[in-house]
Amino acid sequence: MTTAQQAENKGQQTRTVAELVDYIQVLTTEIQELYCLDEIPWVVGYSGGKDSTATLQLIWNAIAALPPEKRTKTIYVITTDTLVENPIVATWVRSSLKQMKSEAQAQGLPFEPHLLQPDFKETFWVGLIGKGYPAPRGKFRWCTERLKINPSNRFIRDVIRASGEAIVVLGTRKAESTKRASRMKKLEAQRVRDRLSPNMNLPNSLVYSPIEDWENDEVWIYLMQWENPWGYSNKDLFTMYRGASADNECPLVVDTSTPSCGSSRFGCWVCTLVSQDKSLAAMIQNDEEKEWMQPLLDFRKELDAEETRDKRDFRRRNGGVQLYERNLEDGISIEPIPGPFIKEAREDWLRQLLTVQKEIRQTAPENMRDITLITLEEMSEIRRIWLEERHEFDDSLPRIYQEVTGEEFQDPRPGADYSLLGRDEWIVLEEICEGDAMHLELMAKLLDTERQYRKKTRRVGIYETLEKCFNTSSRSPEDAIKNARLKRELSEAVSQGDVAKVKQMTLGDVAAINEVDEVESDEQVTWASMKFKKKNSE
Repeated sequence: MTTAQQAENKGQQTRTVAELVDYIQVLTTEIQELYCLDEIPWVVGYSGGKDSTATLQLIWNAIAALPPEKRTKTIYVITTDTLVENPIVATWVRSSLKQMKSEAQAQGLPFEPHLLQPDFKETFWVGLIGKGYPAPRGKFRWCTERLKINPSNRFIRDVIRASGEAIVVLGTRKAESTKRASRMKKLEAQRVRDRLSPNMNLPNSLVYSPIEDWENDEVWIYLMQWENPWGYSNKDLFTMYRGASADNECPLVVDTSTPSCGSSRFGCWVCTLVSQDKSLAAMIQNDEEKEWMQPLLDFRKELDAEETRDKRDFRRRNGGVQLYERNLEDGISIEPIPGPFIKEAREDWLRQLLTVQKEIRQTAPENMRDITLITLEEMSEIRRIWLEERHEFDDSLPRIYQEVTGEEFQDPRPGADYSLLGRDEWIVLEEICEGDAMHLELMAKLLDTERQYRKKTRRVGIYETLEKCFNTSSRSPEDAIKNARLKRELSEAVSQGDVAKVKQMTLGDVAAINEVDEVESDEQVTWASMKFKKKNSE
């Protein structure tokens, strides 16, 4: 008989298909009882993948079997579109939500789908192209919270504010990974009932995970043998997963050693937290009709380049220089931590992205020709950051947009096109500075700071802002790095109580260090504090 491996709390055991059918009936009863127990609203997380589809299908079928008078509690179905999702999956999910809404109304069910998106100030391209963040890495994973966690948490908090509590239904499974299984196991001790755990991130909410102990094969058996209740095709979902597998195979179960295609992962096409986008690459490899997505894969490889120091600033975003120990073949080198992308690199990323968008709009299937990789709202925010935060008043974004698309950039932000300084003034500054990048940056900051304060009735803070311009942009990279190293050596000498070395430091050296300290978040090392520490050490 066909079997699927089932991980239980106490070891491993097999569950036959007949047993799975019985178990689904038990789950159905459990879902109905939990739903009717109180007035706490439910929020179901739906990504369009196999696990969330199976979870929502279980919930839908269970609620549909209740008498109409008991279907009184709203069940919110939320999907987060990061705006950089795999285009095929994004289209699939959007269509699914539309179908879901239509069928819920037709069947008289309390399901309410919502498509969530990150705030336009927190999108991937605003972070990378606007603020200059490097592509996400394991130690700088700036994307997940902004793109995925914040939008869903905002929605759930709104539900909790309105109702006092919420139950979040997720398709998490222990078989997904050892780490996931370990985390779920730890929460079991705090459960209020089976499969209902406390939500450690959102107070006044619980997490319900009905398929937590299902294996991949059991998920596929359920999806293939039970018809999708909102009229969408689970077979098409199966085909999509199969197309995203490297070997183009996605078996249900042949024997206990047969792998399923549960390892196919759909996510952001720009993701650099994985070594390669296997699902997108497999889709392109397995289907000639999806070759139009190849430019996306090529662009992602550009983002994933290991060495980007030549494209990044030697300072952090706050203008300070922070050093670290870099291991080289011939020893350890003390170097500055690379900061955000410089102006030319950010402009190049925008130009490349718009070029890719233009290309795939010409080669994609008819139903995908309106694909948008970066929205006008995102570009408007990027433009604002470049102008107001980076003081790059040459306003290059509209020019780049027109060069690539052949269309005039229509900024949706009111008054965005008004400026006293522009491209002509920038060109004059470039000529005056004669290729000195730091001099150009300083002059641009000073001029734009004056522009920003000119209409204020009280220009409180202008002197501090101007001083910060000098502190962050008046030194050459060599001098700034030298001062940072001097500060590091002095801090080490003070912490080690090395009075002799501290005495070797001149008052001028310490003054230079203090200037750097003013723009960094580290603890300030002042001459007075060093004298105090020196006396204590003596």
